Amino acid sequence: MSSSETAQAPILLAKGLLTAAAVRERAREMLEIGIAGGLDHWRVDLDRLPETARYVAAVIRDQYPTLAVPFHARWRHFAVDGVDLWGPVAESRAWPDAANRARTEFDLVIVSVLLDAGSGPGWSYHDTRTGKTLTRSEGLAIASLRMFEAGAFSSTPSDPWRVDADALARLSADDLAEGFQVSDDNPLVGLEGRAGLLRRLGEQCLKRPDLFATADTPRPGGLADVLIGQASDGALPAPAILELLLEAFGPVWQDRLSLGGVDLGDCWKHPAMKRDDTTDGLVPIHKLSQWLSYSLVEPLQTAGLKVVDLDGLTGLAEYRNGGLFTDLGVLTLKNPADAEKPWPVSDPLVVGWRAMTVALLDRIAALVRTELGVSAEAMPLASVLEGGTWAAGRRAAAERRPGGGPPLTILSDGTVF
Repeated sequence: MSSSETAQAPILLAKGLLTAAAVRERAREMLEIGIAGGLDHWRVDLDRLPETARYVAAVIRDQYPTLAVPFHARWRHFAVDGVDLWGPVAESRAWPDAANRARTEFDLVIVSVLLDAGSGPGWSYHDTRTGKTLTRSEGLAIASLRMFEAGAFSSTPSDPWRVDADALARLSADDLAEGFQVSDDNPLVGLEGRAGLLRRLGEQCLKRPDLFATADTPRPGGLADVLIGQASDGALPAPAILELLLEAFGPVWQDRLSLGGVDLGDCWKHPAMKRDDTTDGLVPIHKLSQWLSYSLVEPLQTAGLKVVDLDGLTGLAEYRNGGLFTDLGVLTLKNPADAEKPWPVSDPLVVGWRAMTVALLDRIAALVRTELGVSAEAMPLASVLEGGTWAAGRRAAAERRPGGGPPLTILSDGTVF
């Protein structure tokens, strides 16, 4: 191997981790290690999986009696009591063209998803327009929607419905606190981390005009043009959305691992993940980026693209899905006292839990479809998540703990879960 090839090897290995296929491969391997008893913290009981699938299927029937389940996407959270607060407004607007609407919807959903890490149990948002007080993901969604509508992320007064790079780069924690109604009595977990993440997003938009440039100013919505340009015969594979996001947003994640100078994002170390190269111990997860990938599908469809291979993306390794498997006994801690301790997201206990969650979601999806009598085409993984495991995880938590919090206490800076 030449010196240039040697220098390129870590970069190629790093880029290999920035794919949904890598997430799925290493997640499945982690689960197999867990099944074999090879993890220090976790036991796996696959005999509990059929009962868990029946529980999820019952939740889907409750919420969607016709089994017409939408995709798991941020757009579901822009609704209050079943009333969509974005769709009808967007439909009524006279858009110059389909690409313009796609940029706007990319702007909105990218910022909203990046602000969607767990809020903590003490925060809520009162929406004066609907009169509703909302918590957790729904509260975060509506708070971000109202900030967007008010032009909080725009530097163009005549066009408030946009997210401009320079506006993001100037965003302070105080700005975010005002928009999210944060106070001593209404604390939001990771406020500084969230504001810092959006500032770094703005800086990255300014640094990468090849990805974010539009006719006037760099903005996250510039990615819509890139993806529309990648489509072949009007079709775009869903994993390509994730790969673009991981390239575009890699530098915005602070204090994360890198390899060969490539930022690895939501990728962590676990001693059980053995490799004979520089990816030894690395476990890619990319939860927020995959959540965002699912959330970009509908704007692309509205713009006229056919998004294919949706199941090429993976399930989401967050505390609702992971909590489902923990609460229903598929995953149990070897030391029950570990449930009483706070854990950093980088700890092998959390990394193993999250990775196995991804692999278990693939397994339970097939069982849920069988239970409901539907095909994978009729109910892709994105719909199983929505209908679905995420909702079932929330219900299981509410049945077991006051406030419905997760079964583990995770120390988060507001940029992971």
